Amino acid sequence: MKTLQDLKDLCVQKEFFIGIDSDGCVFDSMEPKHKECFCPAFINNFNLQSVSKYAREVWEFVNLYSQDRGCNRFHAIIKALDLLRQRPQVIKRGAKIMETSALKAWIQRESKLGNPALKTELEKTSNSELQVAYQWSLDVNAAVEKIIRGVPPFPFFKESLDKMQQKADVIVVSQTPTEALVREWAELGIDKLIRFIAGQELGTKSEHLTFAAKDKYPADKILMIGDAPGDLKAAVSVDALFYPIVPGNEDESWKRFYDEALDKFFGMTFKGAYQKNLLNEFEKSLPEKAPWL
Repeated sequence: MKTLQDLKDLCVQKEFFIGIDSDGCVFDSMEPKHKECFCPAFINNFNLQSVSKYAREVWEFVNLYSQDRGCNRFHAIIKALDLLRQRPQVIKRGAKIMETSALKAWIQRESKLGNPALKTELEKTSNSELQVAYQWSLDVNAAVEKIIRGVPPFPFFKESLDKMQQKADVIVVSQTPTEALVREWAELGIDKLIRFIAGQELGTKSEHLTFAAKDKYPADKILMIGDAPGDLKAAVSVDALFYPIVPGNEDESWKRFYDEALDKFFGMTFKGAYQKNLLNEFEKSLPEKAPWL
């Protein structure tokens, strides 16, 4: 598996740079992963069976249908449990929702939010709260490996990737575990078409873009493609451009990228009014506030 130093050492080969998120952006895998893998493990490990209906609604809102879509899995635990504590139905049932103070403290001092870093922390502290989160994450990975297979890229992605490679160095920028990313891209034979796969073990998306592209390419020649507000924040953090894959309109987003947006990026006419219109559409697609609040 490639290291953080490998990412930092990635050299410039082409004029432009493009970072691409994976789940929900390239692959239509967000729904099955969260509904069939993440959420069942969430209910089981955090003992939420007595409020499972509300736990499912909260988990799906956080990870699929809100401004938090695409956040790191450990951030998602905190956000989901915090929202669950506020639900009147959960309060009425007297459900005990696990505290997350230790998890919050770990997240504040660690940027490589993956199982290896959490395992190292557990070896130091043996904290029971972190142990629950770690076991949940292991269960999620096992379920994803067992259940998620044969999910193709969205229409027009492969054509877009072929076109991108003509002028751009292309890497994957994701908060999915690297092992799953490599498996999913290799399964469809497209892993050879990109230069690097950066997963959660190598830091945040902002860090990925910083190490791979910032100060190596002009800012207006760096593009991030993603389906979540976190992807936009990562692009902004390095002054890069951003192309949104709009949740619910992924097919149309990739067709537009192939038909016009990539040409505008290569032609240096993407920045400005064109990108602003795309961002306006994107920001309207995901609510910030839960419908039950």
